[in-house]
Amino acid sequence: MRILNWPSPADSVANSKNPLVLTQAETGIVQASPAESIVAAAVECLRKGGLVALPTDTLYGLAAAASNDAGVRRLFEAKKRPLGSPLPVLIADLKQVESIAARVPPAAMRLAERFWPGPLTLVFERSPRFRSLALAGGESVALRVPDHDVPRLIVRALGEPITGTSANLSGRPPATTVDAVARQLGESVNLAINAGPCAIGVESTVIDFSGDVPRLLREGALSRGTLEAVLGTPLLDAKE
Repeated sequence: MRILNWPSPADSVANSKNPLVLTQAETGIVQASPAESIVAAAVECLRKGGLVALPTDTLYGLAAAASNDAGVRRLFEAKKRPLGSPLPVLIADLKQVESIAARVPPAAMRLAERFWPGPLTLVFERSPRFRSLALAGGESVALRVPDHDVPRLIVRALGEPITGTSANLSGRPPATTVDAVARQLGESVNLAINAGPCAIGVESTVIDFSGDVPRLLREGALSRGTLEAVLGTPLLDAKE
């Protein structure tokens, strides 16, 4: 596993004040920032069918390009996850939902506008235009816009969504540091981006809007009460 360290804001300030670091105006050369170089490395890996472990606001995620069948298959194998168990998908912003979801109910839009980017996953009926092995043959897709620069920048540079499953072996505790990712997944991951511990450290909350009424599939970082206050109505449980 190759590990790249994501620059902190302090690193950027230090470099800007370092007299040994020449600017574009001084050299005439456009130099990629450390962050841009890391994003480029991740995009190259994903396009080749590789796997990238990356930080999000909630947990470290394991990314494959959603359209890359070989990469998605490798991800299922790396996690030892059953092929029939669909994977969530990360997007960069709310606008991308239009090309992935068949419909977005008004209630879902209210939650997305309030909590994206953030620890909320919304499940929609899949648009016929969006196909990925990550969906395990299903007709629904789970989407999230994470509140972290790394995955959003990678999605934008890649030009398509990435898988957003947690970077751990199936059934094992999720990883909140890159060291935890390495202990569980090791060399099955091509590239890992280290940005320190995840800010939230617990899973996102998942609400299913693919049916007639919204249902709470998993209560995570956002509480039921917080979401019901925005919706103005109680959420049904998954089995109701």
